[in-house]
Amino acid sequence: MLLLPETLTLNEARDTLRLLKVSLEREAEPLLVIDGSQLQRFDSTALAVLLECRRLAQAWGKRFELTAVPEKLSELSRLYGIDDLLTPSPVQA
Repeated sequence: MLLLPETLTLNEARDTLRLLKVSLEREAEPLLVIDGSQLQRFDSTALAVLLECRRLAQAWGKRFELTAVPEKLSELSRLYGIDDLLTPSPVQA
């Protein structure tokens, strides 16, 4: 399981994606799970990072699952029309 950082905005996107790529390459499991429970500050860049992780997982023949994401991120993904691509499981408040 990979953890998203507390903050994921344009400023953190490049480093976060690089770290997630390295972790993804090391994951032997056929299912890539990304946990968003730590995520507190984010913008639409977070969606781009998650979509890239999903694309990389699929390219390596892995399934992708996003868990424990903040409700605001789920709302943002619905606003952009990509909620079905990320299939997030919102955190219950």
